[in-house]
Amino acid sequence: MKILDKYLLKTFLFTFTTVFVILFFIFILQTVWLFISELAGKDLDLILVVKFLLFSMPRIIPLVLPLSVLLASIMTFGNLAENYEFAAMKSSGISLQRAMRVLIIFIFILSIVAFWFANNVIPYAEYKFVNFRKNIAQAKPAMAIAEGQFNDVGTYNIKVNKKSGENGNHLTGVTIHEKANTMGENKTVIKAKTGELVSNEKSSILKLVLNDGYYYQDVTPKKYEDRTKLPFIKGKFKTQIINIDLSELNKVDDSKESIAGTNAMLNVNELRYTLDSLNKNLNNEIVSFSENINQRVGIKKFAKDFQKDIKKKPLPNDILSIYSNKDKVDILKMAGSNITSNIYSIETTQRDLKDKQREINKHYNALYEKFVIAFACFLMFFIGAPLGAIIRKGGLGLPIVFAVLIFITFHFINTFGKRLSQEGGMAPFIGSWMSSFILSPLAVLLTYRATNDNGLINFDAITTPISQLFQKISERFSPAQKQ
Repeated sequence: MKILDKYLLKTFLFTFTTVFVILFFIFILQTVWLFISELAGKDLDLILVVKFLLFSMPRIIPLVLPLSVLLASIMTFGNLAENYEFAAMKSSGISLQRAMRVLIIFIFILSIVAFWFANNVIPYAEYKFVNFRKNIAQAKPAMAIAEGQFNDVGTYNIKVNKKSGENGNHLTGVTIHEKANTMGENKTVIKAKTGELVSNEKSSILKLVLNDGYYYQDVTPKKYEDRTKLPFIKGKFKTQIINIDLSELNKVDDSKESIAGTNAMLNVNELRYTLDSLNKNLNNEIVSFSENINQRVGIKKFAKDFQKDIKKKPLPNDILSIYSNKDKVDILKMAGSNITSNIYSIETTQRDLKDKQREINKHYNALYEKFVIAFACFLMFFIGAPLGAIIRKGGLGLPIVFAVLIFITFHFINTFGKRLSQEGGMAPFIGSWMSSFILSPLAVLLTYRATNDNGLINFDAITTPISQLFQKISERFSPAQKQ
């Protein structure tokens, strides 16, 4: 390896490592903010918090790695151009492509590592992360209920004044609001002096044993005038057991988090096998429904009977005319009922098939994502390196502005494409690779302009045709003005 290659590789690696660590730390803080409600005030020890963060870290790599490559490329080549080191290299006959050669080899190795990481480490971390969130409340049941505040757990709002015991299982001053419907209206209030949390790591049910308490339940009378009396039921108990479903703690909101399902936990081979099974099941269900609906409607049977009747005797134009008025009413009612039933069945099956196709599209996106992250490293390098040579600025000023704008564009197009392909608006392959297809011409253009020592925007190419046009117009009308 020549001295120039060593110098460029050392400079790039130092910048890349620094940028990667800073961006990784920023995204980790974002992850902590997203899950702050699960970490704060839940009596979690340091080991559990560290495990929580470790399992959530790998999912950040697909965001941090391409951005780090882009920013490091702009800063490295921007510094070289700003300090006239590029001018010295070009005067010695060293082109931009020759300077990029050793870094291209490094980016190629980095892309292979990124694909391996996305195919092996991220699925394993996603599996551990989801199961860790699922089992943490079972291992430490006191985590489900924080002290001194209301905790929304399934259909209950629970507040305790104080927790004691080795694992915080013993409760004092328990107040429970039970939600009677999905609107969150509280109909039952339970108050107890003491309580105890009992859990089993093999079960998702948390048992809450209450001692020495009362419960108040609102009653809604059938007659409206009786509701102004505000009737309620009051009861007293020595011991009462409430079972809480901990699975409610682990539901994931797709709009706030990036866990979409089990597709993120599968590698390439597992995704291909799963997609083959899902596609076969979808096709079989379509064929089965088509046969069932034909049998329900009776199209085949009606066609056969109709052909037999034609052979026997011709049917009149108005078939209902051969029936009595009472039979006509019954036939029309039956036909209307069958049509309504068949339309409902078709719409229900259509929604079900759409959901299954959406799940298949998510698996396709997860499959293509593993290749997109590897290509994104190449793409960001071939955008960042020539862009840094063109703008001739290093440091953390202008390079950060360009890097953020380019990466936001890449990430927005990538997210938009995946969302659209999941809903069937385009093929999953196009949706996953849309950002790469759109930004690849930019990489080619920047590399071409940087190689030919052109600026970022050639204003002469815009202003020259306009000035020539005005010159021709003036020459054309000038003789008329003389006359």
